[in-house]
Amino acid sequence: MAGGERRVGLATDVKAMFIRVEIAGAAAKDKELAKKLAEVCPVNIFGQAPDGTATLVEDNLDECVLCELCVQAAPPGGVRVVKLYDGTVLQR
Repeated sequence: MAGGERRVGLATDVKAMFIRVEIAGAAAKDKELAKKLAEVCPVNIFGQAPDGTATLVEDNLDECVLCELCVQAAPPGGVRVVKLYDGTVLQR
């Protein structure tokens, strides 16, 4: 995968300081959702692997502005954003 991108499953083990993004396995495999996540994120946290599945751009995780566009674009339980500094979870 391109520099900084990682394929995601149920949860990520990315080492970010401020947030952790979790994409449910079925959501990560949904190529249309992966495309939509890449389009809605204003700081390019989401990408697509060559096979169309969702990836995370690790280098951009701490750029998250907590807009919740990814959470709203995904089905309930599809994407969670965990604030590592206080434990709050953004989810549907």
